[in-house]
Amino acid sequence: MFCPFCGNEETLVKDSRSTEDGMAIRRRRECTKCRQRFTTVERVQPRDLMVLKRDGQRVPFDKEKLIRSIELAMRKRPFKANYIDLIANKLEKQFVDLGDNVISSEAIGNATMDVLKNIDKVAYIRFASVYCDFQVIEDFAELLPTLEHHEK
Repeated sequence: MFCPFCGNEETLVKDSRSTEDGMAIRRRRECTKCRQRFTTVERVQPRDLMVLKRDGQRVPFDKEKLIRSIELAMRKRPFKANYIDLIANKLEKQFVDLGDNVISSEAIGNATMDVLKNIDKVAYIRFASVYCDFQVIEDFAELLPTLEHHEK
């Protein structure tokens, strides 16, 4: 690891910690030459996932797009932004663990709906309304009975 201050090739690791989501390691380093300290982050490079769209097109998996979709569904709900990142990381890991480099957009949507259904019913309905392309009020009415503990 090169020192960002003097370019020295030798650095010492002073402290290592796993990040909150467990997907990376933060290392506190010190240059052996100039004694400056700096932090590095090491992440596992997951396989390049491809998404098979409904029209047959294959596009690279975009975790940021997944995060934006979840953020939109959870807008003004009582959750912090880092919680949304944890959800997206969990989903991405789930997709990688399937062992296939290609995952259908349908599988991504269904997995996201399953997670949202278990943590926030309003976010689940919001996401489903976009993902399932609800056109009429009856589409919502069909979805409501699928919710556990549905109150009238």
